[in-house]
Amino acid sequence: MIHVHQVNLQKAVGGGEVYTRWFTRALAEAGARVTLYVDPANPFWRGLGTDRIRIVGASTAAEIGARLPASDALIVTQSRIPEALTELAAHKHVLTGFAHMPMLGRSVAEFTRYASVFTVSDYCIGLLRQAGIAKAYPVALYGTGELERDEAADDKQVVRARSPYHWDKRKGRDRLLSLLEPLARAFATPAEFRRMPGLTLGIVSLLSPIKQFPALFALLAPQIARFPEVRLEIFGDGGYAQVRDVRRALTPIADRVRYWGYQSAVRPIYPQLDYLMTGLPEKEALGLNVLEAQALGTPVLAPDAPPFTETVADGLSGFLYRDPREDQGRAFGELLGSLVAGRPRPDPRLASAHLAKFSYAAMVERTRNLLAYLEQHFSGLQNQETGHG
Repeated sequence: MIHVHQVNLQKAVGGGEVYTRWFTRALAEAGARVTLYVDPANPFWRGLGTDRIRIVGASTAAEIGARLPASDALIVTQSRIPEALTELAAHKHVLTGFAHMPMLGRSVAEFTRYASVFTVSDYCIGLLRQAGIAKAYPVALYGTGELERDEAADDKQVVRARSPYHWDKRKGRDRLLSLLEPLARAFATPAEFRRMPGLTLGIVSLLSPIKQFPALFALLAPQIARFPEVRLEIFGDGGYAQVRDVRRALTPIADRVRYWGYQSAVRPIYPQLDYLMTGLPEKEALGLNVLEAQALGTPVLAPDAPPFTETVADGLSGFLYRDPREDQGRAFGELLGSLVAGRPRPDPRLASAHLAKFSYAAMVERTRNLLAYLEQHFSGLQNQETGHG
Protein backbone atom coordinates (compact mmCIF):
# COMPACT_ATOMS: atom_id res chain seq x y z
CA MET A 1 0.00 0.00 0.00
CA ILE A 2 1.56 3.29 -1.10
CA HIS A 3 1.91 6.03 1.53
CA VAL A 4 1.41 9.58 0.28
CA HIS A 5 2.85 12.44 2.32
CA GLN A 6 0.78 15.42 1.22
CA VAL A 7 1.50 19.05 2.16
CA ASN A 8 -0.84 22.05 2.23
CA LEU A 9 0.38 24.80 4.54
CA GLN A 10 -2.10 27.50 3.52
CA LYS A 11 -3.53 29.59 6.33
CA ALA A 12 -6.63 30.65 4.39
CA VAL A 13 -9.22 28.57 2.57
CA GLY A 14 -9.62 28.78 -1.19
CA GLY A 15 -10.15 26.47 -4.13
CA GLY A 16 -6.81 24.75 -3.55
CA GLU A 17 -7.85 23.73 -0.05
CA VAL A 18 -11.24 22.45 -1.20
CA TYR A 19 -9.37 20.49 -3.86
CA THR A 20 -6.93 19.11 -1.28
CA ARG A 21 -9.79 17.70 0.80
CA TRP A 22 -11.27 15.94 -2.22
CA PHE A 23 -7.90 14.65 -3.43
CA THR A 24 -7.05 13.34 0.03
CA ARG A 25 -10.28 11.37 0.18
CA ALA A 26 -9.75 10.13 -3.38
CA LEU A 27 -6.23 8.94 -2.51
CA ALA A 28 -7.56 6.93 0.42
CA GLU A 29 -10.40 5.49 -1.66
CA ALA A 30 -7.91 4.55 -4.38
CA GLY A 31 -6.00 2.46 -1.82
CA ALA A 32 -3.31 4.78 -0.47
CA ARG A 33 -2.47 5.77 3.08
CA VAL A 34 -2.20 9.54 3.47
CA THR A 35 -0.45 11.80 5.93
CA LEU A 36 -1.57 15.37 5.31
CA TYR A 37 0.63 18.11 6.78
CA VAL A 38 -1.31 21.34 7.35
CA ASP A 39 -1.08 24.65 9.17
CA PRO A 40 -2.19 23.77 12.72
CA ALA A 41 -4.24 26.97 13.01
CA ASN A 42 -6.40 26.27 9.95
CA PRO A 43 -9.67 24.60 11.08
CA PHE A 44 -10.66 23.56 7.55
CA TRP A 45 -9.10 20.11 7.96
CA ARG A 46 -11.17 19.03 10.94
CA GLY A 47 -13.14 15.88 10.39
CA LEU A 48 -11.05 14.72 7.44
CA GLY A 49 -9.01 12.11 9.33
CA THR A 50 -9.85 8.41 9.01
CA ASP A 51 -8.02 5.14 9.51
CA ARG A 52 -6.25 5.83 6.18
CA ILE A 53 -5.88 9.59 6.55
CA ARG A 54 -3.77 11.19 9.26
CA ILE A 55 -3.82 14.97 9.71
CA VAL A 56 -0.61 16.44 11.14
CA GLY A 57 -0.21 20.05 12.21
CA ALA A 58 3.22 21.19 11.02
CA SER A 59 4.27 24.59 9.73
CA THR A 60 8.04 24.24 9.25
CA ALA A 61 10.32 22.07 7.15
CA ALA A 62 11.88 20.62 10.31
CA GLU A 63 8.52 19.52 11.70
CA ILE A 64 7.59 17.80 8.45
CA GLY A 65 11.04 16.33 7.87
CA ALA A 66 11.06 14.75 11.33
CA ARG A 67 7.93 12.77 10.45
CA LEU A 68 9.07 11.53 7.04
CA PRO A 69 10.71 8.14 6.45
CA ALA A 70 14.47 8.13 6.09
CA SER A 71 14.22 8.01 2.29
CA ASP A 72 12.01 7.34 -0.73
CA ALA A 73 8.80 8.87 0.59
CA LEU A 74 6.28 10.11 -1.96
CA ILE A 75 5.64 13.78 -1.21
CA VAL A 76 2.75 15.58 -2.95
CA THR A 77 2.61 19.33 -2.43
CA GLN A 78 -0.63 21.29 -2.72
CA SER A 79 0.86 24.67 -1.83
CA ARG A 80 4.23 26.38 -1.88
CA ILE A 81 6.53 24.67 0.63
CA PRO A 82 9.58 25.98 2.52
CA GLU A 83 12.80 25.93 0.51
CA ALA A 84 14.42 23.78 3.18
CA LEU A 85 11.78 21.12 2.61
CA THR A 86 12.32 21.30 -1.15
CA GLU A 87 16.03 20.69 -0.57
CA LEU A 88 15.36 17.74 1.74
CA ALA A 89 12.71 16.21 -0.49
CA ALA A 90 14.65 16.57 -3.72
CA HIS A 91 17.68 14.74 -2.26
CA LYS A 92 16.05 12.00 -0.18
CA HIS A 93 12.51 11.56 -1.43
CA VAL A 94 10.29 11.67 -4.50
CA LEU A 95 9.02 15.24 -4.63
CA THR A 96 5.87 15.80 -6.69
CA GLY A 97 3.04 18.27 -6.49
CA PHE A 98 0.26 20.33 -7.98
CA ALA A 99 0.52 23.50 -10.00
CA HIS A 100 -2.84 24.98 -9.00
CA MET A 101 -2.23 28.17 -10.95
CA PRO A 102 -1.70 28.57 -14.70
CA MET A 103 1.96 29.12 -15.51
CA LEU A 104 1.19 32.36 -17.32
CA GLY A 105 3.81 34.98 -16.55
CA ARG A 106 4.73 33.02 -13.41
CA SER A 107 8.06 31.56 -12.43
CA VAL A 108 8.29 27.78 -12.75
CA ALA A 109 11.49 27.65 -10.69
CA GLU A 110 9.82 25.86 -7.76
CA PHE A 111 8.79 22.99 -10.05
CA THR A 112 12.11 22.39 -11.79
CA ARG A 113 13.22 20.00 -9.03
CA TYR A 114 9.97 18.07 -8.91
CA ALA A 115 9.96 14.50 -10.19
CA SER A 116 6.45 15.05 -11.56
CA VAL A 117 4.03 17.98 -11.64
CA PHE A 118 0.25 17.53 -11.71
CA THR A 119 -2.43 20.01 -12.61
CA VAL A 120 -6.16 20.27 -13.03
CA SER A 121 -6.86 21.06 -16.69
CA ASP A 122 -5.47 20.47 -20.17
CA TYR A 123 -5.06 24.24 -20.39
CA CYS A 124 -2.63 24.17 -17.44
CA ILE A 125 -0.76 21.15 -18.80
CA GLY A 126 -0.11 23.04 -22.02
CA LEU A 127 1.19 26.07 -20.15
CA LEU A 128 3.51 23.92 -18.01
CA ARG A 129 5.01 22.38 -21.13
CA GLN A 130 5.39 25.78 -22.78
CA ALA A 131 7.23 26.92 -19.65
CA GLY A 132 9.69 24.04 -19.97
CA ILE A 133 8.33 21.62 -17.35
CA ALA A 134 8.78 18.39 -19.27
CA LYS A 135 7.79 16.28 -16.26
CA ALA A 136 4.19 17.48 -16.29
CA TYR A 137 1.87 14.52 -15.73
CA PRO A 138 0.04 14.21 -19.08
CA VAL A 139 -3.51 13.75 -17.75
CA ALA A 140 -5.61 16.56 -16.27
CA LEU A 141 -6.80 15.58 -12.81
CA TYR A 142 -9.73 18.02 -12.94
CA GLY A 143 -11.81 17.92 -9.78
CA THR A 144 -15.36 17.31 -8.65
CA GLY A 145 -18.42 19.45 -8.19
CA GLU A 146 -19.79 17.37 -5.34
CA LEU A 147 -19.99 19.34 -2.10
CA GLU A 148 -18.57 17.08 0.60
CA ARG A 149 -17.59 20.22 2.56
CA ASP A 150 -21.31 21.07 2.79
CA GLU A 151 -22.45 17.80 4.35
CA ALA A 152 -24.35 19.61 7.11
CA ALA A 153 -25.91 22.19 4.76
CA ASP A 154 -29.15 21.99 2.86
CA ASP A 155 -30.85 24.07 0.19
CA LYS A 156 -33.11 25.78 2.77
CA GLN A 157 -30.30 26.90 5.08
CA VAL A 158 -30.34 30.64 5.77
CA VAL A 159 -27.49 32.61 4.17
CA ARG A 160 -26.54 35.63 6.27
CA ALA A 161 -24.47 38.62 5.23
CA ARG A 162 -20.86 38.72 6.35
CA SER A 163 -18.09 41.19 5.72
CA PRO A 164 -16.92 41.32 2.09
CA TYR A 165 -13.41 42.10 3.33
CA HIS A 166 -10.60 39.71 4.15
CA TRP A 167 -8.34 41.85 6.27
CA ASP A 168 -4.55 41.51 6.10
CA LYS A 169 -3.55 42.14 9.71
CA ARG A 170 0.06 42.72 8.64
CA LYS A 171 -0.99 46.11 7.22
CA GLY A 172 -1.68 49.00 9.55
CA ARG A 173 -4.58 50.27 7.42
CA ASP A 174 -6.23 46.86 7.42
CA ARG A 175 -5.76 46.44 11.17
CA LEU A 176 -7.56 49.74 11.76
CA LEU A 177 -10.33 49.07 9.26
CA SER A 178 -10.84 45.56 10.61
CA LEU A 179 -11.75 47.17 13.95
CA LEU A 180 -13.97 49.91 12.53
CA GLU A 181 -15.93 47.92 9.95
CA PRO A 182 -17.57 45.46 12.40
CA LEU A 183 -18.63 48.45 14.57
CA ALA A 184 -20.40 50.00 11.59
CA ARG A 185 -22.04 46.70 10.71
CA ALA A 186 -23.24 46.21 14.29
CA PHE A 187 -25.78 49.02 13.85
CA ALA A 188 -27.45 47.20 10.95
CA THR A 189 -29.72 44.19 11.33
CA PRO A 190 -27.88 41.17 9.90
CA ALA A 191 -29.30 40.63 6.42
CA GLU A 192 -30.56 37.25 5.30
CA PHE A 193 -30.31 36.44 1.63
CA ARG A 194 -33.60 36.38 -0.19
CA ARG A 195 -33.76 36.13 -3.93
CA MET A 196 -35.16 39.31 -5.52
CA PRO A 197 -37.48 39.48 -8.56
CA GLY A 198 -35.83 39.47 -11.96
CA LEU A 199 -32.84 37.65 -13.44
CA THR A 200 -30.25 36.83 -10.78
CA LEU A 201 -26.57 36.56 -11.69
CA GLY A 202 -24.18 35.44 -8.99
CA ILE A 203 -20.51 35.28 -8.05
CA VAL A 204 -19.53 32.53 -5.62
CA SER A 205 -15.79 33.05 -5.29
CA LEU A 206 -13.01 34.74 -3.42
CA LEU A 207 -12.54 38.21 -4.87
CA SER A 208 -8.89 37.47 -5.61
CA PRO A 209 -6.73 39.14 -8.27
CA ILE A 210 -6.59 36.01 -10.45
CA LYS A 211 -10.34 36.27 -11.08
CA GLN A 212 -9.92 39.77 -12.59
CA PHE A 213 -13.45 40.81 -11.61
CA PRO A 214 -12.71 44.58 -11.81
CA ALA A 215 -11.48 44.25 -15.40
CA LEU A 216 -14.42 42.01 -16.27
CA PHE A 217 -17.13 44.26 -14.86
CA ALA A 218 -15.59 47.45 -16.16
CA LEU A 219 -16.72 46.05 -19.52
CA LEU A 220 -19.84 44.13 -18.51
CA ALA A 221 -21.50 46.49 -16.02
CA PRO A 222 -22.56 48.95 -18.77
CA GLN A 223 -24.14 46.02 -20.61
CA ILE A 224 -25.96 44.82 -17.50
CA ALA A 225 -27.16 48.40 -16.87
CA ARG A 226 -29.25 48.16 -20.05
CA PHE A 227 -31.48 45.56 -18.38
CA PRO A 228 -33.05 46.87 -15.15
CA GLU A 229 -34.44 43.43 -14.23
CA VAL A 230 -30.93 41.93 -13.87
CA ARG A 231 -29.33 41.76 -10.41
CA LEU A 232 -25.89 40.65 -9.22
CA GLU A 233 -25.32 38.85 -5.90
CA ILE A 234 -21.72 38.44 -4.70
CA PHE A 235 -20.81 35.67 -2.24
CA GLY A 236 -17.13 35.94 -1.35
CA ASP A 237 -14.59 38.25 0.19
CA GLY A 238 -11.33 39.88 -0.79
CA GLY A 239 -8.68 42.32 0.31
CA TYR A 240 -9.55 45.98 0.73
CA ALA A 241 -8.19 46.94 -2.70
CA GLN A 242 -9.93 44.05 -4.47
CA VAL A 243 -13.34 44.93 -2.98
CA ARG A 244 -12.81 48.64 -3.67
CA ASP A 245 -11.96 47.95 -7.32
CA VAL A 246 -14.93 45.61 -7.78
CA ARG A 247 -17.27 48.25 -6.34
CA ARG A 248 -15.86 50.89 -8.69
CA ALA A 249 -16.28 48.65 -11.73
CA LEU A 250 -19.90 47.94 -10.74
CA THR A 251 -20.81 51.62 -10.30
CA PRO A 252 -23.28 51.61 -13.25
CA ILE A 253 -25.39 48.97 -11.47
CA ALA A 254 -24.47 49.72 -7.84
CA ASP A 255 -28.11 49.76 -6.75
CA ARG A 256 -28.59 46.21 -8.06
CA VAL A 257 -25.52 44.60 -6.44
CA ARG A 258 -25.41 43.03 -2.98
CA TYR A 259 -22.33 41.76 -1.13
CA TRP A 260 -22.74 38.75 1.16
CA GLY A 261 -19.15 38.03 2.16
CA TYR A 262 -17.45 34.66 2.48
CA GLN A 263 -19.85 31.73 2.96
CA SER A 264 -18.54 28.42 4.24
CA ALA A 265 -21.67 26.56 3.05
CA VAL A 266 -22.48 27.20 -0.61
CA ARG A 267 -25.08 24.50 -1.24
CA PRO A 268 -27.98 26.84 -0.34
CA ILE A 269 -26.68 29.57 -2.67
CA TYR A 270 -26.43 28.05 -6.14
CA PRO A 271 -30.09 26.98 -6.53
CA GLN A 272 -31.16 30.60 -5.89
CA LEU A 273 -29.08 31.91 -8.80
CA ASP A 274 -30.24 31.93 -12.41
CA TYR A 275 -26.62 31.88 -13.61
CA LEU A 276 -23.17 31.72 -12.03
CA MET A 277 -20.65 34.18 -13.46
CA THR A 278 -16.94 33.45 -13.72
CA GLY A 279 -14.07 35.88 -13.88
CA LEU A 280 -11.77 36.32 -16.87
CA PRO A 281 -10.18 33.09 -18.09
CA GLU A 282 -6.43 33.07 -18.55
CA LYS A 283 -5.36 33.17 -14.88
CA GLU A 284 -7.95 30.57 -13.87
CA ALA A 285 -6.81 26.94 -13.61
CA LEU A 286 -10.18 25.19 -13.44
CA GLY A 287 -12.88 26.86 -11.37
CA LEU A 288 -14.32 24.60 -8.69
CA ASN A 289 -17.26 26.98 -8.36
CA VAL A 290 -18.13 26.20 -12.00
CA LEU A 291 -18.22 22.48 -11.21
CA GLU A 292 -20.22 23.02 -8.01
CA ALA A 293 -22.82 25.19 -9.72
CA GLN A 294 -23.39 22.72 -12.53
CA ALA A 295 -23.66 19.79 -10.12
CA LEU A 296 -26.49 21.64 -8.34
CA GLY A 297 -28.29 22.56 -11.55
CA THR A 298 -27.14 26.18 -11.92
CA PRO A 299 -25.85 27.04 -15.41
CA VAL A 300 -22.71 29.13 -15.92
CA LEU A 301 -21.88 32.22 -17.97
CA ALA A 302 -18.18 32.30 -18.89
CA PRO A 303 -15.83 33.73 -21.52
CA ASP A 304 -15.29 31.39 -24.47
CA ALA A 305 -11.68 30.42 -23.64
CA PRO A 306 -9.72 27.79 -21.68
CA PRO A 307 -10.19 26.52 -19.05
CA PHE A 308 -13.91 27.29 -19.28
CA THR A 309 -14.13 25.54 -22.64
CA GLU A 310 -13.20 22.37 -20.69
CA THR A 311 -15.62 22.89 -17.80
CA VAL A 312 -18.70 24.41 -19.47
CA ALA A 313 -20.66 22.63 -22.22
CA ASP A 314 -21.93 25.55 -24.29
CA GLY A 315 -25.71 25.50 -24.52
CA LEU A 316 -25.99 22.48 -22.22
CA SER A 317 -24.49 23.47 -18.87
CA GLY A 318 -24.33 27.19 -19.52
CA PHE A 319 -23.32 29.69 -22.17
CA LEU A 320 -19.91 30.82 -23.39
CA TYR A 321 -19.54 34.38 -24.70
CA ARG A 322 -16.75 36.21 -26.51
CA ASP A 323 -14.02 37.56 -24.25
CA PRO A 324 -15.31 41.09 -23.48
CA ARG A 325 -11.85 42.57 -23.95
CA GLU A 326 -12.20 41.75 -27.63
CA ASP A 327 -15.58 43.46 -28.23
CA GLN A 328 -16.21 45.71 -25.22
CA GLY A 329 -18.74 43.19 -23.92
CA ARG A 330 -21.15 43.39 -26.85
CA ALA A 331 -21.49 39.60 -27.19
CA PHE A 332 -22.26 39.34 -23.49
CA GLY A 333 -24.86 42.08 -23.85
CA GLU A 334 -26.53 40.23 -26.70
CA LEU A 335 -26.52 36.99 -24.68
CA LEU A 336 -27.95 38.74 -21.63
CA GLY A 337 -30.65 40.33 -23.75
CA SER A 338 -31.69 36.91 -25.03
CA LEU A 339 -31.85 35.55 -21.47
CA VAL A 340 -34.02 38.45 -20.33
CA ALA A 341 -36.26 37.88 -23.35
CA GLY A 342 -36.90 34.31 -22.26
CA ARG A 343 -34.23 32.15 -23.86
CA PRO A 344 -34.55 28.69 -22.26
CA ARG A 345 -32.31 28.22 -19.25
CA PRO A 346 -30.25 25.02 -19.55
CA ASP A 347 -30.20 22.50 -16.71
CA PRO A 348 -26.60 21.26 -16.37
CA ARG A 349 -27.80 18.09 -14.63
CA LEU A 350 -29.20 16.93 -17.98
CA ALA A 351 -25.70 17.17 -19.52
CA SER A 352 -24.83 13.81 -17.98
CA ALA A 353 -21.86 13.00 -20.23
CA HIS A 354 -20.31 16.37 -19.45
CA LEU A 355 -20.88 16.15 -15.70
CA ALA A 356 -19.62 12.55 -15.52
CA LYS A 357 -16.09 13.84 -16.13
CA PHE A 358 -16.33 15.84 -12.88
CA SER A 359 -17.97 13.22 -10.68
CA TYR A 360 -16.27 12.02 -7.52
CA ALA A 361 -16.10 8.50 -8.99
CA ALA A 362 -14.18 9.87 -11.98
CA MET A 363 -11.82 11.72 -9.65
CA VAL A 364 -11.11 8.53 -7.69
CA GLU A 365 -10.40 6.66 -10.94
CA ARG A 366 -8.00 9.36 -12.16
CA THR A 367 -6.30 9.26 -8.75
CA ARG A 368 -5.98 5.47 -8.93
CA ASN A 369 -4.33 5.80 -12.37
CA LEU A 370 -1.99 8.47 -11.00
CA LEU A 371 -0.86 6.18 -8.16
CA ALA A 372 -0.20 3.38 -10.66
CA TYR A 373 1.84 5.80 -12.78
CA LEU A 374 3.92 6.90 -9.79
CA GLU A 375 4.59 3.35 -8.63
CA GLN A 376 5.63 2.39 -12.15
CA HIS A 377 7.98 5.32 -12.66
CA PHE A 378 9.40 5.55 -9.14
CA SER A 379 9.81 1.93 -8.11
CA GLY A 380 11.79 2.74 -4.96
CA LEU A 381 8.84 4.40 -3.23
CA GLN A 382 8.13 3.45 0.36
CA ASN A 383 4.89 1.49 0.14
CA GLN A 384 4.44 0.58 3.80
CA GLU A 385 3.76 2.61 6.92
CA THR A 386 7.25 3.87 7.84
CA GLY A 387 8.89 6.56 9.90
CA HIS A 388 6.73 8.74 12.13
CA GLY A 389 4.09 9.68 9.50
